[in-house]
Amino acid sequence: MEIKSSFFGEQSIDPSTIVNFPNGIPGFEDQTRFKLFHQEGDNPLIFWLQSLDDESLTFSVAQPSIFNINYAFVLNDAEEAILGIEDTADVLILIILHKDESDQPVIKGAIKSPLVINSAKRIGLQKVLAEVEQTITLTETSNEINVSESV
Repeated sequence: MEIKSSFFGEQSIDPSTIVNFPNGIPGFEDQTRFKLFHQEGDNPLIFWLQSLDDESLTFSVAQPSIFNINYAFVLNDAEEAILGIEDTADVLILIILHKDESDQPVIKGAIKSPLVINSAKRIGLQKVLAEVEQTITLTETSNEINVSESV
């Protein structure tokens, strides 16, 4: 299948790799078919979620673990039905990244609305969380204090 992307140009993709978001993504409900691209190499940090219905719509996404974010949330019955998860190993969680153009340009992640994807069935949704609990863990290792944050 051939697609066009304003970010990637023309690409040939395998239709079996399309990720379907049956309800779209909030704000983009009419966009339901996406292709996930990634950087070359064994351990990509950034991915791009390209809409197949709008060549100008591409989301930069990343796994929350690279920011020391660990989620613990429950899917409701409707979300479970949409995703059809049979094995938790098939769950992929991504956060949408955006550039904050304040005083210093910074890349931020939308931590209150992670994307949840069943990688086996290639079905996804955006889970909107009402609250995100943050904790900070301090550990001491040979006179150094390491700080990590989890959400």
